[in-house]
Amino acid sequence: MSVRARDSLGGRAAVVGIGATEFSKDSGRSELSLAVEAVRAALDDAGLTPADVDGLVTFTMDTNPEITVAQASGIGELSFFSRVHYGGGAACATVQQAALAVAAGVAEVVVCYRAFNERSGRRFGSGVQQREPSAEGAALGWQLPFGLLTPASWVAMAAQRYLHTYGLTPDAFGHVAVTDRRHAARNPAAYFHGKPITLADHAASRWIVEPLRLLDCCQETDGGQAIVVTSVERARDLPRPPAVILAAAQGAGRRQEAMTSFYRDELTGLPEMGVVARQLWRTSGLAPSDIDVGILYDHFTPFVLMQLEEFGFCAPGEAADFVAADALPLNTHGGQLGEAYLHGMNGIAEAVRQIRGTSVNQIPGAARTLVTAGTGVPTSGLILGTDG
Repeated sequence: MSVRARDSLGGRAAVVGIGATEFSKDSGRSELSLAVEAVRAALDDAGLTPADVDGLVTFTMDTNPEITVAQASGIGELSFFSRVHYGGGAACATVQQAALAVAAGVAEVVVCYRAFNERSGRRFGSGVQQREPSAEGAALGWQLPFGLLTPASWVAMAAQRYLHTYGLTPDAFGHVAVTDRRHAARNPAAYFHGKPITLADHAASRWIVEPLRLLDCCQETDGGQAIVVTSVERARDLPRPPAVILAAAQGAGRRQEAMTSFYRDELTGLPEMGVVARQLWRTSGLAPSDIDVGILYDHFTPFVLMQLEEFGFCAPGEAADFVAADALPLNTHGGQLGEAYLHGMNGIAEAVRQIRGTSVNQIPGAARTLVTAGTGVPTSGLILGTDG
């Protein structure tokens, strides 16, 4: 890949509002209701009204069309609307899309949202039950006949290879689970508020697909989360300190598939996250040592370790020790393991809180946060920072 200069996006847009519903296992209301509640809460947080919004971005998997959310939220005309593919990999990319629209003058205020009843409705953890004819469906045909039907089974293949290559045991993954649950225990919004775990608890939890145990797997959650993006100039006139988007990136690796990239040369890393990492470091001019907090996508614990290695925080095979040493504050909201599984959108909100100084697990002096989105799929990432 040729070396490219820093792009012109960094520092031109900011997150100015965050809003969420409660995180539960049975919301008792429609996904549209969840989306509207989150959007309105985010606008209230930003000090804006629905009339200020002219752009919406969401996930291809969201059941709430942009025009429907606009109508139900009281938003008027839209000059920009977009959807991003690949499940959790879309999270940070929704903010990138919003920032690009704002920087280009296509829209002034863009709301990114994600809402689902993933526990009481469709549960991703139940695996592939039916698939419409498509290229993605055909690709899964190489795995499904052999019993690889669920996301946990797909990740377990790479996790097993990681342990074999570096001479580790499944206990290596426990440090991520313990860290997330420690933070969730102090977070009133977290499903596992007040419920920390130990390494012994992790080791005693039942197998899901070896080498993954129950406590290596994220929750299934009902809820919604929304993020408001506008220009840095406008952000300075709003009530909350802006979280400036210093860099944003998407990435897909060679021979990329959606969580089943088993035909790559190696299975011990996440090349798609490597693509994101190189872009973020290059375009921001920052390095791992400049990051104060890491909000890393944690649908399964092994991929948190691989992300730390792809971003250069530690050498390959050393991430478990890195996490055990608390070398970088991680997932201070509790992550998807401890707070809620919202396809990573709640992680973006936590990164904003760290920049504002309002997290329940606030890291003193946090000025730059790294956020990542779904791993094992084409993915995305952000670096957020203070203004000035």
